[in-house]
Amino acid sequence: MIMAARTDIGKVRTENQDRYRICEIDDNTAVAVVCDGMGGTNGGGLASDIASNAVYDRMCLSYRSGMEPRAVKSMLVSAVTAANTIVYDKSREDDENRGMGTTCVAALIHNGLAAIASVGDSRAYILDDSGIKQITNDHTVVEYLKSHGMIEDGDEKISRMKNVITRAVGVEPTVEVDYFELEAKHGSELLICTDGLTNYCSDELIYSIVHKSPPDQAAAELIERANSGGGKDNITVALIAI
Repeated sequence: MIMAARTDIGKVRTENQDRYRICEIDDNTAVAVVCDGMGGTNGGGLASDIASNAVYDRMCLSYRSGMEPRAVKSMLVSAVTAANTIVYDKSREDDENRGMGTTCVAALIHNGLAAIASVGDSRAYILDDSGIKQITNDHTVVEYLKSHGMIEDGDEKISRMKNVITRAVGVEPTVEVDYFELEAKHGSELLICTDGLTNYCSDELIYSIVHKSPPDQAAAELIERANSGGGKDNITVALIAI
């Protein structure tokens, strides 16, 4: 596997509140975590920093070669749940950080499988010769309205609430974590990113860049394209070529 990750403050924000952690545990195992913080002057960066480190550390410490899928699921969900508790408790220590939280996407690739845990609207995609597919679900007001038939397909792109998230790590004492598991085929790529990328780059553009270029080059070009398209948010990209 070949891995690369980059983050950029964008063209408007004064602080980068995105965080990522990525590593290859062994020749057949990779870990990646991406978080996008929110809340307060410093709260978003603090929340994403705490969560990304907590999830990453627990995954790396808990992983064992040959783990069964059920154990992997428990490990990822437990790691994100623990991070939620840590961020929430920290937010209660200082009024300035009350309500801080973060999105989180955590991925483990091992034994030909990709296991992914997700909270919020940062995304994971799988790309292969057949195209690009979003794995995770956006926990946003717009997606809720769309799923309940309250807005039509296409309206979500122009809704003022498209970036209002309904679920985040650290905002409440407990959090519901989505979990996904899929085949990690040789020749495919796993992309994890914040909405600073997906708000300014279409799926088609992302695919055209990622599936033709080495991960480091693709990550750099994705950030460049997001900035040239507006760059009104922090941008973070983590790529794993399988």
